Amino acid sequence: MLQARYSSTRLPGKVLMPLLGEPMLYRQIERIQRATLIDRLIVATSRDTADDRLAAICREKGIDCFRGDLNDVLDRFYQAAVSDAPDHVVRLTGDCPLTDPELIDSIIRFHLEGGYDYSSNTIQPTFPDGLDVEVCRFSALRRAWQEATLPSQREHVTPFIHQQPERFRLGSFVDDCDRSWLRWTVDEPDDFELVAKIYGALYPRNPRFTTAEIMALVEVSPELATLNIHHGRNEGYALSLRKDARLSG
Repeated sequence: MLQARYSSTRLPGKVLMPLLGEPMLYRQIERIQRATLIDRLIVATSRDTADDRLAAICREKGIDCFRGDLNDVLDRFYQAAVSDAPDHVVRLTGDCPLTDPELIDSIIRFHLEGGYDYSSNTIQPTFPDGLDVEVCRFSALRRAWQEATLPSQREHVTPFIHQQPERFRLGSFVDDCDRSWLRWTVDEPDDFELVAKIYGALYPRNPRFTTAEIMALVEVSPELATLNIHHGRNEGYALSLRKDARLSG
């Protein structure tokens, strides 16, 4: 499931910004579709009129699209999946156009072989911000949908699950080398500038360029590593946690 909306507060319309002639979201979908262990890809967006353009592009490209609540993203995510009643759901977000399909498959395999309720490479971040992958049992997602009440739990889908290790079996997928300081997500104009530079350098030669190729490019162009690292990781989630605190206070 790919979670996306047009009305980003920090960089409005980012998912449809042109990246080598196609919307950024579609460039990400190209990469996701190379993962071999995802049975069905659904873009989960909102019913807000601002997302009409996003839904239209999904129709044009033949991508399944579900439209739900703008702010209760947990409900949107659950409703998008419930008709299929899957055993497991993969959560990706539409601001990560450097998504790694091999990493997606590795985390799905790790999740299934470990028998986990929830698995991700975000519990202990070691991968660049923007390569995040979450996998959870649909039964755990349903429990979160039924019981979660805090803004952070409704706006970000999975905190209800990964905040309760005593209740859910959690799997943490980590890399041998910590590159979590690298920022490959798109929330700010300079984030997009970085991604555009990477695509411009690599995509024309190889549309299926890998994370290893990105790292090789960063090594010879070190300014790409520092262009946008002054932005904090998970700033949107931090904002939701402040909403939680106001409610409890």
